Amino acid sequence: MTTPATRRRPAEGPLAALGLAAAPLDPADASPHRFPDGGSWRTELPSVEGPEALAVVLEEAERLDVPIHRVSQGSGVWMLTDAEIHEMVAACAERDVELCLFTGPRGTWDIGAGTRTPSGGAGLRARGHDAVAGCVEDAVRATEMGVRCLLVADEGVLWTLHRARVAGILPADTTFKVSALIGPVNPAAYAVFEGLGGDSLNIPSDLTLEHLTEIRHASRAPMDLYIEAPDDLGGYVRMYDAAELIRRGAPLYLKFGLSKAPALYPSGEHLRATVLSAARERVRRGRLVLDLLERLGAAEGMSPLGSRLPGELVRFPVPDPQDTHTTGGNR
Repeated sequence: MTTPATRRRPAEGPLAALGLAAAPLDPADASPHRFPDGGSWRTELPSVEGPEALAVVLEEAERLDVPIHRVSQGSGVWMLTDAEIHEMVAACAERDVELCLFTGPRGTWDIGAGTRTPSGGAGLRARGHDAVAGCVEDAVRATEMGVRCLLVADEGVLWTLHRARVAGILPADTTFKVSALIGPVNPAAYAVFEGLGGDSLNIPSDLTLEHLTEIRHASRAPMDLYIEAPDDLGGYVRMYDAAELIRRGAPLYLKFGLSKAPALYPSGEHLRATVLSAARERVRRGRLVLDLLERLGAAEGMSPLGSRLPGELVRFPVPDPQDTHTTGGNR
């Protein structure tokens, strides 16, 4: 990407000429953190629901020159056949793109009706031992087929998978991405998710710029943020904030979502046309964000393509499995 020599804010010159210049940026607001490769931002295409959607994304990304570090899928490992997972792993490996698959049952698809009450009940968490077991089964199955990034929507599942990673049950280079469905909204909670094993954490797209700065005082774990959020996550479109989101939130994954689009999960042949058209449009939305960053002179700092690891993060001590008082076993 070509970047103008001078970074500017949107309409900076015209507004200054009219006496409406914005206050100067405060250097103290900038994040001091970076990915281990030195980059401040990476890209992610979410809701890539299967091999056909992945093929569309990769083709469109090449056509529009949209660099992609990660693609993620929302329906879950259990909604894909072995052949489909192998095909997705191979296609991503060929392009040096990280593949992230969602784990197991979650509240909206399980037996509990609490998620459909006005309060939202227990949210999208895994209900009971069997749901946790399903998530672990998904994780083992996916990693055995070469998947190295897993999406998690439950704190207990996250801690369990992190312990499995430490114990060697899952490969040491497996990373865990905390879902936007349970994303933390304050610095204390963000640091807790890092301690539980989160390697990149979705935060809600309605957090303020100041909230990002507050989080960066508590944690350096990478953020995932929908620059355009699906309607069920608020439908926010924050393209003009992208440069400042990077400045304050680095290291940050820019997620190219899509508002005013039908829900896709769990995906299947009955939603094929919508899945493919939405995948194509998400790439186009990504190109719009990248074009805006280039016009503002703010496109510098992207991680090299193929980068995926988060760097050293702070974890809670992992207990001895034999100590049932700390692992939830019988006492």
